[in-house]
Amino acid sequence: MPSPVGTPAEPTVEAPPGRVARIRSEVTQFLVAGGLAYAVDVLVFNLGLSLGMGGVAAKIVSSIPATIVAYVGNRYWTYRHRDRTGVGREYTLFFVFSAIAAGIQASSVFVSHTLMGYESKLADNISANIVGMALGTLFRFWAFRTWVFKHKRPAVAPVVEGGMS
Repeated sequence: MPSPVGTPAEPTVEAPPGRVARIRSEVTQFLVAGGLAYAVDVLVFNLGLSLGMGGVAAKIVSSIPATIVAYVGNRYWTYRHRDRTGVGREYTLFFVFSAIAAGIQASSVFVSHTLMGYESKLADNISANIVGMALGTLFRFWAFRTWVFKHKRPAVAPVVEGGMS
């Protein structure tokens, strides 16, 4: 309904979401993209185990296609609003940090096998795909949002020199 003459109309523009809402949205999208990559990771990991690969080798191999899926999901969905700093730079950093996270996951399998003596497929899945994945995911979220997909810097107003004496 139009406002009566002489009274201002209520603004129809919504306020931009706050920082907490933005981070919550980013975390949700990161987890969905990561969930798809996780499904690929678990599938390839268990395929590797079924083909006779050891747990550590299967985890390293499974992380490659999972990382590709995660990059596409994060670049083109989760962090689409962030600066594009060059595919080469992003891709390189993404894979470096993903390799570190895969190392965290493989280390979980190594600890489970070597230090704890658990060598079943169930133990491999728990150590790689639950414990290692949780630790790797925390590391990835921090690294990707801090180093790979940089936040847009607000434009700085030019400094006006001179003025009144």
